[in-house]
Amino acid sequence: PGLNFVIPFVDRVAYRHDLREIPFDVPSQICITKDNTQLQVDGILYFQVTDPRLASYGSSNFMIAITQLAQTTLRSVIGKMELDRTFEERDHINGLVVAALDQAAANWGVKVLRYEIKDLTPPKEILHAMQAQITAEREKRAVIATSEGRQQEQINLAAGARAAAIAQSEGVKQAEINTAQGQAAAILSIAEANAKAIKQVAEAINSPGGINAVNLKVAEQYVAAFSNLAKTSNTLIVPSNLSDLAGLVSTATTVFKAQER
Repeated sequence: PGLNFVIPFVDRVAYRHDLREIPFDVPSQICITKDNTQLQVDGILYFQVTDPRLASYGSSNFMIAITQLAQTTLRSVIGKMELDRTFEERDHINGLVVAALDQAAANWGVKVLRYEIKDLTPPKEILHAMQAQITAEREKRAVIATSEGRQQEQINLAAGARAAAIAQSEGVKQAEINTAQGQAAAILSIAEANAKAIKQVAEAINSPGGINAVNLKVAEQYVAAFSNLAKTSNTLIVPSNLSDLAGLVSTATTVFKAQER
């Protein structure tokens, strides 16, 4: 510690350390998973020398020590996992390796910052099986998607047909209602007109001379009816009571004369 001078040809610098962050490529190795599958694994280790004295004298070669510890820790972690989990939990594996390395490397004056798996390569047979599984899963999803699309199409068509039928029936119903209302209004108007006409006739009959006018009108219609029958038929029609006809004619004549006076 303190200020030191190197005497040429007498003293020498025994160790030199780079205090910057150092990336180190951990050699590839074979790891066996919990379900006895071999994996070719390699990664990159990032560390930094924090204590040059421990880095120099805490281990004969801290680089070799860190490398071997990284490999053994990685084999141990992967050996506790099944194949599928190793692909899904890379971050978890990296974290376990860093935790184990950092604890041990503290005695060597080294701080382990992170570890990253570069490649996880299973045997070719496993790769082919995985690819076949992925292909089958994609085909399955495609079939399901197609069937669901057809099902939804049928549902949409049925819903459209139902809506159209309802709309058509509502239209027919409304048309019938409108027709019925129109007919009812027409009948009511006719009835009101007839009632008004009857009322006016009744008022006319009850007025002075009204009875005579009615008798005259009836006589005229009676005679006109027999006249038309005589023109359009070869059959001779004789009233059953000629006295009624004579009475009507006499009444009509009397009324007519009274009107002239």
